[in-house]
Amino acid sequence: MEEHAMLKQLTNCSGGDGGQQLACWLIALCLLAGAGCTTGKSRLDRFAWGQSRLIDLTHSFEAGTIVWPTEQDFRLVLQQAGETSGGYYYASNRLEMAEHGGTHIDAPIHFSKGGQTLDQVPIDRLVGAGVRIDVAAQCARDRDYLVTIQDIERWETAHGRIPTRAIVLVDTGFARYWPSRQQYLGTELRGSEGVEALHFPGLHPEAAAWLVRERQVKAVGIDTASIDYGQSTKFETHVALLSQNVPVFENLSDLRDLPERGFDVIALPMKIAGGTGGPLRVIVLLPPSH
Repeated sequence: MEEHAMLKQLTNCSGGDGGQQLACWLIALCLLAGAGCTTGKSRLDRFAWGQSRLIDLTHSFEAGTIVWPTEQDFRLVLQQAGETSGGYYYASNRLEMAEHGGTHIDAPIHFSKGGQTLDQVPIDRLVGAGVRIDVAAQCARDRDYLVTIQDIERWETAHGRIPTRAIVLVDTGFARYWPSRQQYLGTELRGSEGVEALHFPGLHPEAAAWLVRERQVKAVGIDTASIDYGQSTKFETHVALLSQNVPVFENLSDLRDLPERGFDVIALPMKIAGGTGGPLRVIVLLPPSH
């Protein structure tokens, strides 16, 4: 009976305006991926979210997209744009980009030998219930701030326990600096000198390990260029997460419009065979009550 009702609801996705259809199909993807999006609600209840609000957490990819100081800038190379001899207009471009630039995902192999490549990351790792941990005040006082276990525990005291297998989004407030490299990264220098001059907050390795061990998180995202803080030299937070097959989302756009909890995350990267990472489109679904 449940499967029959689900199919009936999927059929109903053909109705409504474009935004309603998109919300409906995204929710259908969430369900079919076995994501278990919202704790305490049945899967069919979530089909009532036809009026859900969608929030895009993705920076546009363009010439000014922020990349790691040692990477090449994003390039959109024009190939064709104009009327053809066949009487129709045709446009086509070529992309040149780093795996780890702009809003992107880190696959486990990025910092874990033998880890999952981007095409091997299970889709249910990328879809699920989300929480936003706001540490913007701490990061405003200290550009090199490391988010601690105590920060997470204080959040739980105020907002409840992080659901098991949630997607945790860390809000440092640094997305407001995009696309200024100086303000966002702490430097405009490129190459090895630029790496040494990076100053932005990140997640403490012990907090990362705690999220994996105590809350079995699906994924962790942040609105900075790296889940490790800018002055890191060993990238221990990357190792703590990626060695446990927990993917990382970096360079998320402004998280301030999100509530602390009660939303779903859909983070779908380009499926690159053998990739260590890749461009990511991140969407949050907020129920009508928000």
